[in-house]
Amino acid sequence: MGGTRRTRVNSEETPVRERVGEVLGEGVARLEELDGGMVGTVHRVVLESGETLVAKTGDTPLDVEARMLRYLARHTSFPVPAVEYADAEVLVLAHVPGDTEHSPSVERDAADHLAALHGHTAGAFGFPFDTLSGPLRQPNRWCTSWVAFFGERRLGHVADVAHEAGTVGDGTRERLARVVSDLGALLDEPARPALVHGDVWTENVLSEGGAVTAFLDPACYYGHPEVELAYVAWTETFGDAFVERYRERRPVAPGFEERRRVYELLPLLEHVHLFGGRYRGLLDDALTRLGY
Repeated sequence: MGGTRRTRVNSEETPVRERVGEVLGEGVARLEELDGGMVGTVHRVVLESGETLVAKTGDTPLDVEARMLRYLARHTSFPVPAVEYADAEVLVLAHVPGDTEHSPSVERDAADHLAALHGHTAGAFGFPFDTLSGPLRQPNRWCTSWVAFFGERRLGHVADVAHEAGTVGDGTRERLARVVSDLGALLDEPARPALVHGDVWTENVLSEGGAVTAFLDPACYYGHPEVELAYVAWTETFGDAFVERYRERRPVAPGFEERRRVYELLPLLEHVHLFGGRYRGLLDDALTRLGY
């Protein structure tokens, strides 16, 4: 995290300054809040030594994010910021230059990186530990079926969480349950479980000079690459240049445009639970279009 995103001075930054200085064992010369974070607060930190880092604070367990970043750094060449320090409340990362204005050249580079990431496979769907999508826990117990994993540990899981919290009513929960029961006919099983970033949207990609410098804030697990492509399309993060390059690197099975409508139910449901508002109508419309 870092780069040239717009900054603002926060008059309540003193606790962050003190906490970061404490964990790093060095005084903080300057602290600037960065825009773009959906969960938690992100600051560019300039230490008294002159080194620039990025610090994230918030209510979600940030050590989980650190574990994901370290996993990606250890097992892949996927560009992510190095973790300098992490506990549940504070995450300090290496500063990565870049911004979130992505040209077609950046889109093609992002496609190369994601296609390579999706080349990392596992023997089952899931992850060595539970991860997070924003503040939402992602249960990742291993499963040999993608349809079962997506139905139980993603769409069904979030529907249960939202229903229990009262952000989704009985009618919507029942419609989602019918989708889950039909997933065997709606989705395909991939050849092998593939490693996905899980949260590729505009603010989670930094670029500079026509290339990606870092992917931020992963929500990773081994799943179907199509779930990643569907999310990129839903967020409108990248356009035709990305799609064309990705398809040059990895095959996408016929019928993806229909299947991605099913995958889009997951981020819509998460946004209904977290933000409500217009997302309720969008989820209702998406279910109706699918025949539910």
